[in-house]
Amino acid sequence: MGDAEIIPIGTRGRPGRGTGTAPSSAARGLAGKEARGASGQGAAKAKGAGSGKSASARSARGGPRHGADRAATDAPASSPAPQTGQDSASEAASAAAAPTPRPPITTEERAPGAGIPVGDWLAAFQYAARELFGDEWEPELARLLAFLRRRVTGDYTVDEYGFDPEVTQRFFLAALRPIAQKWFRIEVRGIENIPAEGGALVVSNHSGTIPVDGLMTMVSVHDHAGRFLRPLGADLVFRLPLVGTLARKGGATLACGDDAERMLRGGELVGVWPEGFKGIGKPWSERYKLQRFGRGGFVSAALRTGVPIVPLSVVGAEEIYPLVGNLPAVARLLGLPYVPITPLFPWLGPLGLLPLPSKWLLEFGEPIRTDDYDAAAADDPMLVFNVTDQVRETIQQTLYSLLMERGSVFR
Repeated sequence: MGDAEIIPIGTRGRPGRGTGTAPSSAARGLAGKEARGASGQGAAKAKGAGSGKSASARSARGGPRHGADRAATDAPASSPAPQTGQDSASEAASAAAAPTPRPPITTEERAPGAGIPVGDWLAAFQYAARELFGDEWEPELARLLAFLRRRVTGDYTVDEYGFDPEVTQRFFLAALRPIAQKWFRIEVRGIENIPAEGGALVVSNHSGTIPVDGLMTMVSVHDHAGRFLRPLGADLVFRLPLVGTLARKGGATLACGDDAERMLRGGELVGVWPEGFKGIGKPWSERYKLQRFGRGGFVSAALRTGVPIVPLSVVGAEEIYPLVGNLPAVARLLGLPYVPITPLFPWLGPLGLLPLPSKWLLEFGEPIRTDDYDAAAADDPMLVFNVTDQVRETIQQTLYSLLMERGSVFR
C-alpha cells in the first residue's frame, strides 16, 4: 500500500492530462492568439510542476526505481496519448456544429427581378385614382393630365384682366366649395334673379372682418347659376404680392369705373361691395347696419352700360370674426386699414384666424333695371344718388327680414 500511486479522479489514468481529449478546431478558432499563447504557457508550467513533484515523491519512497517502473510512470508525461474513437467522434460533431462563414452578397448575385412587381405598381395606382376621382376615374384622370399638359406647353388663354377660368374652376372654386357647403352651410335664395347671360351688376353688403363673404359669393354663384362672378377689389388687394396674383387669376380686377364698364359691356357678371373696408371693419355693436355706399360709382357704370343691378343680402358673415377691438397704431405701421381684435385673435395666434362656423343665408333680390334711362343719366348726380339709395334700402330691409327668420347663429 505504501508504494501505490494516487491517480486523480477524471484523468483516465494519466496524471496531469485532464480528459486527454485535444480541443476541437472550432474551440481553437474561438480563442485568440493571446489566449492560445497563455494556454500553452500554463500547460508548460503545469508539466514542470508535475515532474518536480514526481521526483520528490521518488526520493521520499527510498531511492530510484527500476527501469520498468520508471518507464511506466514517465510515458504519459513525455508523449501524448492516442485518441479513442469516441474522442474523434466528439471532435467531428463540434466541427460540424460550428457556423460556416458566408461570403457577402454583391449586386451581381441578386435576382434580376427583385423589387415590387410592375403589376403591383399598376394596381396601387388604380386604387389611388379611384379613391381620388371616384368610379369614373379614367376620364377624370385623362382631363387632369390634359390640363397639366396644357399648363406645361402654355396652351391656355387668359383675358385682358388676367382671369384664368380653368384654374379658377379646377382649383380656386374647388378649394372653396367644401368651406361653403360643410363649414358655413350656405343657403342660396333668389338665384333665378341672376341673368343666365349678358352683363349684370351684383351689389352686396360687406362684413366679416376679413372679406370671406366675397369668396363665398363667388362659389355660390358659380354652383347655382353656372356663371363666373368677376369681383371688383380694392387697391390693397392688388398691392399684396401673392394675393394680387391669385385675385387676378380668379377673375378680380381693380374697383374703378373704366374696368367695371368694360366688363359689363363685355357681358360679364360683375360683383361689387360698396361699403368697402368700412363694412368689413365695423365693430360688433354695428353688425348688419349698412355703412355709406360711397359716391355711387357702381350705379353710374350700370347706367352707362344699361345692365340690371341685382341686390344681394348676406347674413352669417358678421359672426365669423366678431370684431371687438382695433389696433390703429399697428395698422398704420403695416399700412392696413385696421388690425382686428376678436375673441380668438391674437390670443390664440394662427388658430385665432379660424372662422366660426356660422350659418349663412344669401338672398338675391329682384333686379333693378337701368336700360330705361338714357346715356346722359349717368351724369345726373341726383339720379345716381336716388338709385344708390334704392339699392341700399333694398339690401338693408332684406337683412332685417333674414335676421328675423334666422333662428340660431350656428344652426
